[in-house]
Order: sequence, then structure tokens, then C-alpha cells
Amino acid sequence: MSITVTPVHPDFVAEISAIDLARPLQPGDRDAIEAAINRYAVVVFRGQTLTDDQQIAFARHFGPIHSSAQRARHQGIKHRLAAEEIADISNLDGDGKVMDQTARRRLDWLANRLWHTDASFRAVPGALSLLYAHIVPNQGGDTEFADMRAAYDALPETKKQEIDGLVAEHSIWHSRGQLDVRTYSAEERAALPPVPQPVVRTHPGSPRKALYVASHASHIIGMPVPDGRLLLLDLIEHATQPQFVHTHHWRKGDLVVWDNRCTMHRARPFDTTKVRDLRRVTTRDVASTVEQAA
Repeated sequence: MSITVTPVHPDFVAEISAIDLARPLQPGDRDAIEAAINRYAVVVFRGQTLTDDQQIAFARHFGPIHSSAQRARHQGIKHRLAAEEIADISNLDGDGKVMDQTARRRLDWLANRLWHTDASFRAVPGALSLLYAHIVPNQGGDTEFADMRAAYDALPETKKQEIDGLVAEHSIWHSRGQLDVRTYSAEERAALPPVPQPVVRTHPGSPRKALYVASHASHIIGMPVPDGRLLLLDLIEHATQPQFVHTHHWRKGDLVVWDNRCTMHRARPFDTTKVRDLRRVTTRDVASTVEQAA
């Protein structure tokens, strides 16, 4: 093993150095990186130079890859990136130009500023996300991460008992609806139907319990919608207290890997007339969270 792991906090976020991810990954380094992800949930590699294909190849070491859900909910538009495994987390249109303020994809993309967990709106949700910075603005555009294991641990025992066994319905249309973005066709909506996800799940790599809530979570199944939504809002508010949150300040060449099974994240504002070009690959979980909990 050649890598160096430097914790940012005792059990949340670490920087990994002494490795060039464009080169073939050695088995010992792969295992050490996975161990670091399991412990710290968010790991940062600085100063990388990666093509889309190299980013995808690195991600494949940690599981099968989700095709980008952007293509399912943005049918009939020109996509900038060729690889279906890459989600275009940029403010650029299909021709590589900064998107107009009213562009449909830009309005959809604004929902990334809500606390969320990648692909929790899919029956088999996301496991790891790997986001690589090609171009970043001089100011703004940070990403905040919330430690959902520590947030669960800090709940009172009465609250843990109250939420044990609860299941929420997750839908990408719910998160977009919070910003009143509703310009989707019936075909696009049908491609990504709502799915059930437990409010609490056991993180397989720790194994520790974690809250599994975010802006895609619409309501609690079997509970009146207003009551369920208030409960979800309370849990998100609890989990995003400063002691559970880390802010990543992007530099060109950063690759940040996070575990969606035990974190939430959100993008922060920036001057959207400036180019911000980040690209994400997300691996698939092993099964639906309902099946895993059974």
C-alpha cells in the first residue's frame, strides 16, 4: 500500500494522497481506499488529472455504475458529455456554453442546492459518488456534507425508537417540486417512479446505523403526509447542525468520493455566469434498501 490517509475529523472526511488515479489501481491501494471510505464516508484526492474514461474506470473498482438519471429526466435535449455513466454537474449546455438563467436543465440543477442523497429516488439507490472538478469558479460553489451516522448516534433514544422501522417515499419529482420546477413530460416522470426507502439504515461498511433522509424524501408511508413531512424536516434540521457538517472548498483536479448510504450533501451558490464544470459517477447499491433491511 502506498497511499497516505489524513483525517480531517476523527471519523468524518479524510484526504488521501500519494496516489495518481490516472494510473492502474493496485489491489492494496484499492482496499485501503475502500477502508477509508467505510470509516470516513467522504475522501478527497487533490491534484488529479482524469479523463472521463479514467474516472469511470476508477469508479468500477468499487461497484457497478448507475447510468446518469439526467438522461431519463431530460429527454430530447442535447447532452454535452458522451458517456452515459457521467452526470454533468455543470452550468454548461450541450454546446459547452454557460446556460441561460431560464434553461430547463439549469432549473433542474438548482435542486442540487437542497440537502440530498444521490439516487435515493431509484429502487436500487446510489452507493458511492465520485465527483471530479475540471473547472471551478474563484469564489463559491462549495459542497457541504452531513455525517448521517453521527447524526443518528446523537438522537435521543426516544426518537430512535419513534423512527425505527419507518419507511419514506423518495421521488426526484418531490425535490424538484420544492423549487416549483415542474417542466417534465409524462414520459420523463414515468421513467423515475417513486420508491420506498427506510428512514434508518445500517451502513454495510461500518456497520453503524445512519439516517437516510433528504430532499427526495416526500413523506412517511402510513403516516398523514403533513406529519410525515414535519418529521422528515426535523430529522434533516438535526442532521445539518454545524457539528455534523463539513464544507469542501473545490480546487481544479479534486476528486471527492462520498458514501451516499451514510451522508447527505448540497451545493452552495456561486456566480452562475462563471463556468463550473464538475462530473460525477455514481455506483449502484447491492439491492433496494427495503430488501437489505428485510
